Amino acid sequence: MEEGFALWANPSSPHAEGRRARAALEDARERVKETLGWEGEVIFTSGASEAAALAIDSADVLDEVVSSVEHDCIYGFVRERGLDVVGAFADGSVDFGSLDEHSAEPSHYARDHIENRRLVAIQHLNSETGNRQDSGMVAEVVHGHDGLLLVDCAQSAGKFALPQLADMAIISAHKFGGPIGVGALLVKDFALLKPSGGQERGYRRGTENLPGVLGMAAALEACGDPYLDPTILEPLDQLAQECRDLGGTWLSDRLSDPTPYIRAIAMPKMSGSAQVMRFDMAGISVSQGSACSSGTMKTSHVLQAMQVEPDVADRTIRASFGWNTRRDEVERFCEIWLELAKA
Repeated sequence: MEEGFALWANPSSPHAEGRRARAALEDARERVKETLGWEGEVIFTSGASEAAALAIDSADVLDEVVSSVEHDCIYGFVRERGLDVVGAFADGSVDFGSLDEHSAEPSHYARDHIENRRLVAIQHLNSETGNRQDSGMVAEVVHGHDGLLLVDCAQSAGKFALPQLADMAIISAHKFGGPIGVGALLVKDFALLKPSGGQERGYRRGTENLPGVLGMAAALEACGDPYLDPTILEPLDQLAQECRDLGGTWLSDRLSDPTPYIRAIAMPKMSGSAQVMRFDMAGISVSQGSACSSGTMKTSHVLQAMQVEPDVADRTIRASFGWNTRRDEVERFCEIWLELAKA
């Protein structure tokens, strides 16, 4: 990022300073593609929410379909525009029967018209539960109806291999240790989008955030395999059993494909909002639902879609673990959780 701040020029400007900034921007673009194994195009954005809006607003399609367990930056379009919704099962996986039905274009539209296809948005990794969708199977269904697949990879990029069968994918730098306020929409081909003018090959307006882009590329390259040493999270295994013994709910038990970096946990008696405050007083940051919607204090639409009992959903918090999480911090979280649960 310091390198980017030193190149204080607009990458779109034709003068020498602008050309140097442009060269750094394009180098970062290639580094992002190489690190993610992405063979298509990269459009830099201000983060995942803008990337989602860009994909849904600009895709050259008839209409859009989203799953019932999407992040609020995508599921919000259901409320705003009445989009079709693909159902989900209690284990967090999408209902493939529902996906097949909603991926099909209406029978009264001609199949040979490319603009009559649908864009289907299905996440890779859920931000509230840590459940991973079977993106290969999702792609098979969507592409079987000549649709386009948009995969929200904000929670998985840098941690797991990107779904290469996606037509578009969303990433967000701060989810893998990069700076806040930068992300990208990955696109197999620019022809999938309707251009709107401006920067980024005419698909996104606004001067590119060069320091942020360089920070994102560097953070991606720094991600290891595994993303986090598994021994750091070992204390959670014992907490899971104690949670069950105390009458709490360890939501990973019900998931189709739980991943290690996000855990949804329901305490036996205390509400999620009270837990968030008590953990904060102990110097530990947890949340209810996704960060973008947790301030509303409403029941999570993700947990509702998974048919989690309202009382359990009300007592559920999300604990997430990042690149800089230490084992002693995980141990401290477990200690405080047990203190609150036994109080």
